[in-house]
This record gives sequence, structure tokens and C-alpha cells, in this order.
Amino acid sequence: MEHHLKPSRIQDYNIARALQDIAAGQADQTGLVTRKGRGYQSWTFGQLQENSCCYAAALHGEGVEQGQRVMLMVRPSMEFICLTFALFRLGAVVILIDPGMGYKNLLRCVGRVRPDVLIGIPPVQLFARIFRAPFQTVRTRICVGPSWGLLGRSLAGIRDRGREVSPYRAREQDLAAVIFTTGSTGPPKGVQYTHGIFYAQLRLIHDYYGIRPGDVDQPGFPLFGLFSIALGAKAVIPEMNPAQPARVDSRKFIRTIIDQQVSYSFGSPAIWNVVSRYCIDHDIVLPVRKILMAGAPVPGALIERVRQIMPEGGEIHVPYGATESLPIASMTGTEVLESTWELSRQGKGACVGRPLPGIDIRIIAPAAGPIPSWREVRELPAGEIGEIIVKGPVVTRAYDHNDQESRQAKIVDDSSFWHRLGDMGYFDGQGRLWFCGRKAHRVLTGQGVMYTIPCEAVFNEHPRVARSALVGVGVPGRQQPVLIVELVGGGTDLDERLTGELRELARAHTLTGMIDTFLVHPAFPVDIRHNAKIFREKLARWAEEKVPAQADAGGRGQQDKTDFL
Repeated sequence: MEHHLKPSRIQDYNIARALQDIAAGQADQTGLVTRKGRGYQSWTFGQLQENSCCYAAALHGEGVEQGQRVMLMVRPSMEFICLTFALFRLGAVVILIDPGMGYKNLLRCVGRVRPDVLIGIPPVQLFARIFRAPFQTVRTRICVGPSWGLLGRSLAGIRDRGREVSPYRAREQDLAAVIFTTGSTGPPKGVQYTHGIFYAQLRLIHDYYGIRPGDVDQPGFPLFGLFSIALGAKAVIPEMNPAQPARVDSRKFIRTIIDQQVSYSFGSPAIWNVVSRYCIDHDIVLPVRKILMAGAPVPGALIERVRQIMPEGGEIHVPYGATESLPIASMTGTEVLESTWELSRQGKGACVGRPLPGIDIRIIAPAAGPIPSWREVRELPAGEIGEIIVKGPVVTRAYDHNDQESRQAKIVDDSSFWHRLGDMGYFDGQGRLWFCGRKAHRVLTGQGVMYTIPCEAVFNEHPRVARSALVGVGVPGRQQPVLIVELVGGGTDLDERLTGELRELARAHTLTGMIDTFLVHPAFPVDIRHNAKIFREKLARWAEEKVPAQADAGGRGQQDKTDFL
């Protein structure tokens, strides 16, 4: 069943071949399950392959061809899964944009990516009719749902009209998809995914995390369902809005896990924060033996809580990466709790583990502008914070229609290229990578550089603090550090007692000694994909309205070199 993942056997990199090979070997086994009323609806791998082929034929009959850009905006469903594989089969380029990013960002992304075809549910088709300018390149519209003759051709109406189409024979570097970033440090960017990158991701997920036929996945992030099916695992689509994972209905999420005996799940820490609390309150132990949490640093307290709702022998994995390169490092929850979490609480950063097989990660001196070649790079030794860069088979080569950002993010060497993640971190003496925050989120004071993740950890220990965010107010190089907290249970009252206790925490650590300004925010703005990454830029603008910038922030602080390590 796994021969299609072996590099020596790959003659055709079309990722649709993965479903075809799985269906050939386990056609009658269930590949996908969704809720339907009070029960479930299921499809075998053979039926998924058949639907995919029918959709490919129908779309080809409507003029969809190799190389065309197809914007796919369909809710997680059988149609989403089969349409995606159908488009890969045709050699079309699948465009995936998070609709929850806000209509202004969405319209900007559509205008930049210039789709030829729009496949979407009725509200999306209506949206495209209202905001015509960004969609002006669209020539074909397929409506997944009732179109009323106004919103394009109905997918159901064309499903059985096409002739069978042979799958496009894809090369490793052929473009398969454009997937947009969350925009956590700027406007969302379209990332070009080749068929070869998808195969490399499948191999890593299969080899490192041990996902096999017979496993059952409940993905909190829809794209991971595609990987599971391509690996021969059954995917169970949960009843939830993937754009709002923090608002997941725990009862529904848990019910499908138990009913379908889910063995592993990939999702945001925001999902498991809600679900684990519910399980503990109701004395529920889940059958899930493997949980992958990604999207933001995962606190040890959450890992400990999730472990309590897993069976004996179960394990939590915390992958690290980005839309441009995922996964590149990983560590288990056991290792976090036994050897790194206490250090994280002391302000050492968030340990994200060791590089995965075939992945090369380096730490370099930060640079503001592009780094055209490796000759201009200065590598930093272990224990010193710098920019994190990565090279490997899962690393994407370019942003879509954005040469400026591509030049900024890539470094060319003699044999390949490196990607600059925009993250700051360091390696410890054991070869483990520690994440210290986004480069764009550094607070640049007159006394030195302050990094968000290490500093915030100091204040997150306070029992009234749900989470915190360090931001800078004023001109970079002379910024005033401001610590914003979100309180347990909500609220906006910053009383004198809390202010005094936060100030005591600040003065007790060299890292945070210069912080003397504290604010309370009712609800931090977060990314729409994981509901876990804090939009610190928005908080910084908010803080600027509350706090007059000072010309210079005095006090103690850390320098670029991490002598506190």
C-alpha cells in the first residue's frame, strides 16, 4: 500500500496518483465519514476515486485544463476532497484561501492570484458577482449547491456528462496549488506548492508520525484530511467551522471521535484547549492515541491536560513549521514536560524539537533586507538568537505573483535555496531548536532587543493572566515595551494590585526588567486558521492609542546575544 511514497518508484508526481493507488489496494474500505442528520454518511476509497474521476471528467468538459488556476471555496465535505483530487488529476492549480481572513484581504488575494475558474458554494458565487473586479479573470463558474441558473453551472448537473480523462503526468516541480498564509505579520501571501512538495510532506507524515492504512483521523484543519486519505487512513470530518477552531462545540467534536473510534487528530491548540477542559469536567477519556497540535506555541499546561484525556500509551506531537515549509521539526509532549517546559516558564523560549529527517535548519544573523546569496550569510553558534532558516524537500520555492517577497524570503546557495521563516530562535547544546517569536514582533528598545515568547512566559505564570503579548510603542531602536494581558474569565479591569504584581514579576527577571507599562485587552485578535497566533501588530496599534510613546525606554534589558542562556 505504501509503494507510491517511495522515491525510487515515483515516475509520476501527480498527487492524485496517491488516491488512485490507495483505492486500487483498499477500494472497499471506508475512506471518508461526515455527519448527516443524526447519523453518518460514508464513502469507500473506491467511491472517492470514482467521484474524483467523474468530477475531473465533468470539469474537463467545462473547459478546465492543465495549468489553469482554480479557486476552490467549498466547505469541508466529500465534494471538497474529491474536487481537490480531481483538479490535481487534470493538472490544474488549486487555489486555497481562508474565507475567514476578512473580505478585504480575501479580495486582495483573489486579485493577486488571478483565478481562471471559480468553484464555490452559492454564497461565494454571489460574493464574486457583487465584488466583480478581483474576479474579472474568472471565465468558468461551477456552483457546489443550487445555482438557480444565476451563479454558474451546477456541479450536480454536470457530474456525469464528461468523458474519462487520463491523469496529468506531473513532474516534481510542476505547480499543484497556491495556499495562502494566515497573514499573522502582514498581508496574506500565496505560497506555491508543487506536486513534489506534497509527496515529500506525505512521506514525512507517513514515516515520522506513523500514519498508516487502518488509522482514523479527525482533522481540525481541512487540508490534513487530504493527507490522511492519500495515506490510506479514514478521515472523519468534524462538525465545526474550520475558520473558528476556538469555538468548536466540544460535545459534537467528542461524539464523532468516540463513534468513529478516531485514532489520531491534527488540530490547533485552540481546539484542544476547549475539548480537553470539557473532557476533564465530564470525566471523558478519548480513544485518540496520537494528537498533533500546531499553529502556535503549545504551553505545557495544555499538553498535561490533553494527556489526561488520552489512553495509556498515547502521545502528543508538536510539529513546527510554516505554510512555506511544513513540517520541519517536531517533539513529543512527553519530552516537553520532562525536559523543556520548566525552562520555557523561565523565559528560555518555546522548544520545538529537532529537525526532521532530510531537513536542514540553521540560525543566522538577522538582516533587514534580502540576502541574495549564501556568501552573505553569517551563521550563529548554539545559544545565540538569530533568524531561523530552513532547506529541504518540503520547503516551497516562491510566493505566487510576488517576486519582491520571494527575494526577501529566499537565500540562494550553490545547490539549492534556503527559506527565511521570519522567526527568531536558537539551538541549544542538544541540537534542539527553540522558538523566541516572530522577527517582526521584536521590541527594539534603546537598551537592546526583547523577544516576545521568552518575555511573555514570565507573565503567563500569573494566575489571573490567560495570555500576554509584548509590544513596542514608538520608533524602533527607541521603543517603549508594553505588556498587554488577557485576563482569565475576561474583563478589562487593571487594578492596582494586579499592576503591582505584574511589575514585581517584571523586576524579578533580567529579561523583563525594563517593562513598566501594563494594559488589559478584552480579547486578543488572533489568526483565523488556528485561532492561536496573536496579531501583535494590531495590539501594538491599540497600545499606541493608550500609551504615549517615550523617546527612550530605560531600565534593564537583554542584548542581541543571549547571555541569559
